Amino acid sequence: MHAMDHRLLSVLRECGADPHVAAAARALSWTGEHGALWLAAGLAGAAADPERRGAWLRGTALTAAAHLASMGVKLVVRRARPTRVEPLVRTAGRHSFPSSHATSAAAAVVAYGALHPAGERVVTPLAAAMCVSRLVVGVHYPTDVVAGAALGAATARLGVPWMRRALTGGTAHV
Repeated sequence: MHAMDHRLLSVLRECGADPHVAAAARALSWTGEHGALWLAAGLAGAAADPERRGAWLRGTALTAAAHLASMGVKLVVRRARPTRVEPLVRTAGRHSFPSSHATSAAAAVVAYGALHPAGERVVTPLAAAMCVSRLVVGVHYPTDVVAGAALGAATARLGVPWMRRALTGGTAHV
């Protein structure tokens, strides 16, 4: 598994040699830092959908909680970031497992997708691009990204019933 992790990282990092791919991956890294893109999306959903504002805010809280959980796991696992490839971005921390970008992206897909299926069609490809970008910029191993996505999806999935309880009046459905 270790050899496959390194090989897949090397292949995807090579994609970053294309300046357009590198620019896109850097932009995704920047907007995904500390879950910023996903938190902003949740707050925008809350502002745009007053009938389900409480559920959107709870979905945003779940996304933030998933991100915090990933940071806690990083402190326990303490896996070093890849060193065999030159990173295209600087990172906020030195630990790699799990990818917090992938965690918050997957949490957003599950939480916001439960609120608006049409939005899920937009969020899912963007979240997938965010996950792949972590490999293209060379700051995570594939297993970091997979673990982060699983953690985020599970965290949000557990919280969907809590989101549903925020709905009132019986007219809005999640």
